[in-house]
Amino acid sequence: MKRILVTGCAGFIGYHTTKELLKRGYEVIGIDNVNDYYDIALKDWRLKDLQKVMLKYGGFHFYQFDIRKPLDVDSIFGNYKVDAVINLVAMAGVDNSIKDPKLYFDTNVQGTLNLLEHCKKFKVKKFVQASTSGIYAGQETPFKETLAVNTPISPYTASKKCAEVLGHTYSYLDDISFTALRFFTVYGPAGRPDMSLFRFIRWIDEGTPILLYGDGTQIRDFTYVTDIVDGLIKSLDLENSYEIINLGSDKPYKLNYIIEFIGRQLNKEVKYNRKEVLKTDIKVTWADISKAKRLLSWKPKVDIADGIKSMINWYNNNKEWVKGLKL
Repeated sequence: MKRILVTGCAGFIGYHTTKELLKRGYEVIGIDNVNDYYDIALKDWRLKDLQKVMLKYGGFHFYQFDIRKPLDVDSIFGNYKVDAVINLVAMAGVDNSIKDPKLYFDTNVQGTLNLLEHCKKFKVKKFVQASTSGIYAGQETPFKETLAVNTPISPYTASKKCAEVLGHTYSYLDDISFTALRFFTVYGPAGRPDMSLFRFIRWIDEGTPILLYGDGTQIRDFTYVTDIVDGLIKSLDLENSYEIINLGSDKPYKLNYIIEFIGRQLNKEVKYNRKEVLKTDIKVTWADISKAKRLLSWKPKVDIADGIKSMINWYNNNKEWVKGLKL
């Protein structure tokens, strides 16, 4: 299995996944529509960096395509013999999904359907799907894959649930090995500027009061991006017909602890702009990762302190242009 289609390759996780696949000798067909959900200057930076990696390792083909468009997807499958799909395309952001749920379902459900239809047509037997810990809203922690997750609290999480269900259908009918990985609060260098840790670092560095919903006692299972990438790549070798697997750190932290740690690393005072907790907020996320350990021989390697330090180093090394990004 050497030729991998990575959708969303200009996105945060897609960029890191593509980079690591190239380093490991895979050929990657990367597609991304480079939309403006967040500042495309960051996506352009990632794509330029991938071109540098490609010059060293080879094997990268990029297309500015949209998985919602069957002709775009058909062009890829018709011109390349794809061995596996890693689908990282998604409209992200819980609150924005409430404002425009149709866009989220068009991308996260219809887009996934288009890819699965082409896997069926072109006999691609491995499909890895990015899912989310948000699916577990209302469940007891630590979250286990066996929990019933039929109570999504946003269109975003509902769309991710739909994609998982679609995968089961195509796995059952068309013998596609479908692995859905539920990610827990992914963070790291070159992350999305709308995500909390990116914002906290920049706001604290600039002396701007950080926007914090609630009192900061919310608990999150933060997972470093290279650990997520390792799980994605290990999933390519999983031959089981259908699996849902958590990828998390299994070491949740309160937001207050994370914010204070960032402040100490930057040697800056933390100022707050507090708002009421959002209705779509989950109080605690915490992954049970026993299944990932058993099926993938996977476990997280980067602890929260080293991960945040790495993220701050990237920020400092790119501060000149990063500070111009829209948050």
